[in-house]
Amino acid sequence: MTAHHPARTGGQVLIDQLVAHGVDTAYGVPGESYLAALDALHDAPIRMVVCRHEGGAAYMAEAHGKLTGRPGICFTTRGPGATNALVALHTAHQDTTPLILFIGLVPRDHTDRAAFQELDLRATFGASAKLVETIADAARIPEYVARAFAVASSGRPGPVVLGLPEDMLTDIVHVADAAPLPVPGGGVAPAELTRLEELLTAAERPLVLLGGSRWTPRARSDVRDWAEAWTLPIAVDFRCQDLIDNEAEVYVGHLGYGRDDALADRVREADLLVGIGTAPGDVATDGYTLLPYDGTGPRLLQVLPEAQPPGALYPAALTLLATPEAFGEAIRTLRPTAPVPWTLLTKQDRAAHLAFRTPEPDEDPLDLGAVFATLDSRLPADAVVTFGAGNHAIWAQRFLTYREGGRQLAPRNGSMGYGIPAAVAAAIQHPGRRVVSIAGDGCFLMNGQELATAIAEGAPPLILVLNNSTYGTIRQHQEQTYPGRVSGTALGNPDFAAYARAFGAHGETVTHTEEFGPALDRALACGTAALIELKVVEGRLAPGVTVASLRKESAHV
Repeated sequence: MTAHHPARTGGQVLIDQLVAHGVDTAYGVPGESYLAALDALHDAPIRMVVCRHEGGAAYMAEAHGKLTGRPGICFTTRGPGATNALVALHTAHQDTTPLILFIGLVPRDHTDRAAFQELDLRATFGASAKLVETIADAARIPEYVARAFAVASSGRPGPVVLGLPEDMLTDIVHVADAAPLPVPGGGVAPAELTRLEELLTAAERPLVLLGGSRWTPRARSDVRDWAEAWTLPIAVDFRCQDLIDNEAEVYVGHLGYGRDDALADRVREADLLVGIGTAPGDVATDGYTLLPYDGTGPRLLQVLPEAQPPGALYPAALTLLATPEAFGEAIRTLRPTAPVPWTLLTKQDRAAHLAFRTPEPDEDPLDLGAVFATLDSRLPADAVVTFGAGNHAIWAQRFLTYREGGRQLAPRNGSMGYGIPAAVAAAIQHPGRRVVSIAGDGCFLMNGQELATAIAEGAPPLILVLNNSTYGTIRQHQEQTYPGRVSGTALGNPDFAAYARAFGAHGETVTHTEEFGPALDRALACGTAALIELKVVEGRLAPGVTVASLRKESAHV
């Protein structure tokens, strides 16, 4: 690090590293602790999206990471600003999303003195981040940032936290920029490919499970071509429905909450389970009940970007250390040499899935099955669909078709409040694509204020709010366990359409099925952010599930 490099503040060096690593968008809430970085952003070719809450900002960065496969960038100030963002770090950690959170800190000579908003980064974020470090020397910013990008993206991707002492960012240093570090993708050895072929040839009831991250369009294409050549049925892990075109004849459904019982039976009956990008987890196995872990279950072949997933439970007959793209390249020409015995079974699996995803009419004034069928017919193939956590997501998971080029952004860790920030980030990242967010009334109000960000940034997502005036998921569990004893789950809601209009968005309310089509047309044509409130009949909790039906079931137990 010699003097012939131009003099720069630490803040300028930091932003220059982001530019060198290809960052074009950052999200955050401003704070006095990183003013020097904000000043450097003023002249940088980076769009700084100013949000209304750090939780919303960090969710946007996490959604950006999901969309692009590159680390999403978020800036927050110290103390409460940083801890507000922790929820999104937990999401990135469990969803394996690359994310870098930059946190402005107290000046270096204030540390360990209980200074205003002082925070122990490692103690606070260590359990949810792959790496937590504080940059005490501005001359080392390039080194720390390059490492942060590589760590966030490598192996099992996840969040990285970098602390930025306020006075470090104003130091003047002479330092060279750092080039991005390589991110290894692994690979499949010839002997491993032979073993894979042996396992497939010996199987009679195989099932492929796609999940995780580090997927690319080429990986999706190669894996689909391989599965179609072998007539292998493909299921997807929780909220990974965009990993394969749902119109593919080998796609048989998702193994998440609200999944088809027929697909669960298929998991129980499989004699070979091929996990690509993921290993069997609690959601896919229904709390570890679908697969025995005493060695009597199906043989497991897993393809992972690191040797073992956290909390590995099921022993594998073969583990390949490879990203989905590296695996796809390896199996690109692997084809069966004789007819496979499970072709009819795959066709049956596909037929069961098509029946499951076809809405059945109900007698509600607002038939949500019909609503989502209408929405599905209007969405372009490359639509981005977002949602948070709650029973409202079941309609979006079951009745929307994720086609080639479409994306599904949803928190696999079950985090409420995610859908609206994710939709704003998606609309910013892809201004020419249709972005739709499906929200529950409880989930929406956890980050509904980010409508202000959407309007300020000219981002036009369409938001559907399913309003049943209750925390529906918890109410369903409550009725199943303590029928009739409603406690802590009722909600008092605003006029959501008026709420949207107050921000400058288009807003209207739908109470009957026949109203939805025209309302959808108006919302799609309005040219700005839009919200349609769907007034769900009281007691409706999920497709085919009402409070009355749960109480009737409990009465017969």
